[in-house]
Amino acid sequence: MSEPINDAAPAEHDDGAAPGEPPLAAALEAILLVVDEPVPEITLAQVLERPTHEIAEALRGLAAEYSAAGRGFDLREVAGGWRYYTRAECAPVVERFVRDGQQTRLTQAALETLSVVAYRQPVSRARISAIRGVNSDGVMRTLVARGLVEEAGTDPESQAVLYRTTSYFLERLGLRDLGELPELAPFLPEDVENLEESK
Repeated sequence: MSEPINDAAPAEHDDGAAPGEPPLAAALEAILLVVDEPVPEITLAQVLERPTHEIAEALRGLAAEYSAAGRGFDLREVAGGWRYYTRAECAPVVERFVRDGQQTRLTQAALETLSVVAYRQPVSRARISAIRGVNSDGVMRTLVARGLVEEAGTDPESQAVLYRTTSYFLERLGLRDLGELPELAPFLPEDVENLEESK
């Protein structure tokens, strides 16, 4: 009975895993199950001591495998790294499970302010308030505290602190980068430029 075991043992390492190490796919799954933010391919490559192209290929293979199997989760490349997410069609079930009164949503004011930062970044608090027509300092503090917005230096002319969205913002929206934000023009009134210039 020992011969089949010995014959099978090398097959576990066909993906290049060192003896005693789990197969690459299993190692990636184990790491990604415990992360709370997207992990870059290069970081995974360094930890697993494998070429980055092998890591990228394995991650894409896992993502395709999960999609083909119709799992309740998928593996996505978001904000410069990889992370597990629940599948979109499972959202209603997950929401029912986690909704227990502790889930706090962003207020309308916070969503408006976050939108201004996302589309106008880097932008100062004064500019945000001018666009919204109300003081946004309190809302900005909330967004910074939640990790959705961060400081991005100062304006060379006014010395005002500038703000931008964070990688966590991209992660929460499921975006790879800001280029994936939807076009804003269809949602704006035709005279938006005149409105802004008059403020």
